[in-house]
Amino acid sequence: MTRTAPAQAASAHRMWPLYAAGFTTAFGAHGVAANLGGFSEDAVTSLLVLGGLLALYDGAEVILKPVFGTLADRIGAKPVLLGGLVAFAAASALYVIADSPGWLWAARLGQGAGASAFSPSASALVARLNPAAKRGRAFGSYGFYKSIGYTLGPLLGGVLVWAGGLRLLFLVTAGCGAAVAVWAALAVPAVAPLPKSRQTVADLVRRLADRSFLAPTGALAAATAALSVGVGFLPVSGAAAGLGTIATGAAVSVLAATAAVVQPRAGRALDAGRLTTRTGLTAGLLITAAGLGCATLPGLLGVLTAAALIGVGTGLITPLGFAALAASTPEERMGQTMGSAELGRELGDAGGPLLVAGFATVTTLTYGYMALAILIAVGPLLALATRHRATRI
Repeated sequence: MTRTAPAQAASAHRMWPLYAAGFTTAFGAHGVAANLGGFSEDAVTSLLVLGGLLALYDGAEVILKPVFGTLADRIGAKPVLLGGLVAFAAASALYVIADSPGWLWAARLGQGAGASAFSPSASALVARLNPAAKRGRAFGSYGFYKSIGYTLGPLLGGVLVWAGGLRLLFLVTAGCGAAVAVWAALAVPAVAPLPKSRQTVADLVRRLADRSFLAPTGALAAATAALSVGVGFLPVSGAAAGLGTIATGAAVSVLAATAAVVQPRAGRALDAGRLTTRTGLTAGLLITAAGLGCATLPGLLGVLTAAALIGVGTGLITPLGFAALAASTPEERMGQTMGSAELGRELGDAGGPLLVAGFATVTTLTYGYMALAILIAVGPLLALATRHRATRI
């Protein structure tokens, strides 16, 4: 039986607050991070303090996302979603009210903790509220709005800091968190936690070590690593080639915009049966690796080609990876899986730039790009070789 038009509209209506939550976590992470050292009276002027504030937010996510994902399975994803959004809004408002350097640390820690709660909960709800046949499109749309947050965050954040300093930026993030919390409370249905059998630590380790979890999570971590490297290092390559800030900024925008456009299309192709997760993830990883290889080419051509290919590759991987995780996870463990997968993405987010920077310090940035490209490509190439050998036998 097919859904009626009103039923489809109702289903879409309850998803919009989740997409808004995805935008909020991306905007809050990158919008603030990109402008903490901006040109305003309350900006951070010490590189040591700036690094500490950036690490504080990411560290909170690394530690707390699996915890809140498990909590979502225990008490329901909606309460954790709402609690995270409220905590994010309250932490943002804290700096607006206090306006002192010490409270900035508390506010950024609170933002990270809040995002650690509502981000995996939103992912779990996207999976729980959609049948398996519709999850590709749902995760594609969720990733699209997250990409919009990553794209617009630094730009809008910069405008806000220019207009009113960090306090105005934190005021807007507080408003976003509060507005999405109210919207989600009204529109997102409560999804009751499902009964589940007792799980030991050994059971958890066994499940997370299974290929059905490791393969898509590894792909998601690789995509996030490449995305972070593209955003952080392509402007460096452009500047070294004599390109101005407008050209390098446009290249980063190409990366983010391409990823945003590809994600919903990849999700729809998966749902329609035109694409499988194995084929899509393999193609996405190889395209991403090719993009990093193109980053070694000189001039504007290399920067733009790299940005476009990394955008296409990560745009393929993200919705397919989450859809694969949702398909292989028991409904009652969805939050735990999404929280653990988000941890993998955070490690990729930090590890990719560290790997490239390490090689660049010892040799050149070109070798850093190539090192990450090889690391990303080796898995799918081995899988293709193994599959080809098995076919011949």
